[in-house]
Amino acid sequence: MVSSTTDLSLDLANDLRPVVLRIARQLRKETEQFGVTSRQATLLFLVKASPGLTLRALAEAEGISAPALSGHVDRLESAGHLVRVRDAVDRRRVGLELTPKGERLIRSIRERRTAWLAERLEELEPDELRAIEGAIGPLLRLAGPRA
Repeated sequence: MVSSTTDLSLDLANDLRPVVLRIARQLRKETEQFGVTSRQATLLFLVKASPGLTLRALAEAEGISAPALSGHVDRLESAGHLVRVRDAVDRRRVGLELTPKGERLIRSIRERRTAWLAERLEELEPDELRAIEGAIGPLLRLAGPRA
């Protein structure tokens, strides 16, 4: 039984991987229409979820080094999407916050990505939509915990 489960998992992985990659690629293209990379958009979404997040904490959440992250943050700050804010209690601590321009940007990115996906879903048959709806829970488990 373990072997058949392993075989099924491998077959599913081989079928699912290219589909997920194509969808992710298209969502990246939709994001890049706004002049930011997918990584930068992700950073903005993380800062929105945790205002005051430090550069170090943001780097840990993304699994990259603080120096590698610094360039992305610098560009987002220069573009007016983020600001660095000194902590009132510990002046050595600098947190990141979205600007109103950054808030508008992530709202636009989310709307554009959702619209793209909704347009594709409209092309499917009702039973195909129900199958995707039924797969959302397992796919969320597969993706792991949200950062």
